[in-house]
Amino acid sequence: MRCDNSYQVREHSLIKPYNDDRWDFTGSTIISSTAVRLTSDYQGQRGAIWNNIPCRLRNWEMHVHFKVDGKGSELFGDGFAIWYTKEKMEMGPVFGNRDKFTGLAIFFDTYANQNGAHNHGHPYVSAMINNGTLSYDHDRDGTHTELSGCESNFRKSRFETFAAIRYEKNKLTVSLDISGRNEWKLCFTTSNVHLPTEYFFGATAATGDLSDNHEIMSIKVFDISEGKVVTEDDADYSNVVPNAEYFAPPRDHVDDPKLSTLSRLTGWKLVGVFVLAAVGIIVCLMIGYILFNKTQQTSRKRLY
Repeated sequence: MRCDNSYQVREHSLIKPYNDDRWDFTGSTIISSTAVRLTSDYQGQRGAIWNNIPCRLRNWEMHVHFKVDGKGSELFGDGFAIWYTKEKMEMGPVFGNRDKFTGLAIFFDTYANQNGAHNHGHPYVSAMINNGTLSYDHDRDGTHTELSGCESNFRKSRFETFAAIRYEKNKLTVSLDISGRNEWKLCFTTSNVHLPTEYFFGATAATGDLSDNHEIMSIKVFDISEGKVVTEDDADYSNVVPNAEYFAPPRDHVDDPKLSTLSRLTGWKLVGVFVLAAVGIIVCLMIGYILFNKTQQTSRKRLY
């Protein structure tokens, strides 16, 4: 995807041996010789890595080498996210990061929530632009604030998994390489996306009742400005309010067939199921008791 004149920007890139003081780590993050593990395959974890140098590039491309796997074969979650935001190192409920963020998020979502208004399967890759006022709706898997997205079987892939996030001339493009062919496959592209400079790159992940290993092997950022000189007009680019002219429309919910009916029930619905089950058991016991008494009475009559 990169232009011939592009070059890797070391101050925004994360590569082995991960001892770069330009990146900060927090939460459940574990650093090894081969990867940065944001979460392990345990419940209730949140981990993050953040570049502490603001990006001053007008046009950039990021390549992320990642891995998501775990013991679960039917149920797993929740996923991870790549960020370009004004805030950094603020833990929260959105894949380990704060809600009502300011900037861009690319979500790698592995779990279909119960009330998700979507007609796609999971895992799912999507984008969201936020000016600091929008909340990410977990129950609907973010469908009402989604720019665009695509299904992608990146979890437990037999091959190395990569994502390319390109922002050039107000156009956002996300491509994936998960099939071992060493070529990018377009996930989505959307125009009229406005992002400022001076924001920070980061990656976060979270587990809840379900879990997975979420690992980052490398993050490489490239300058794709094609050698253009910064002008006076670029000086005010840091004041741009993140926005996009297009959002995906709300969609009807289609249940994920991989999830059992009981596993999709939460809250009062789950309580209702248990109450109905308990009532059914009580009724069965009462009927059994009545039939048993009648049988005993009949047996006594025969004895006389």
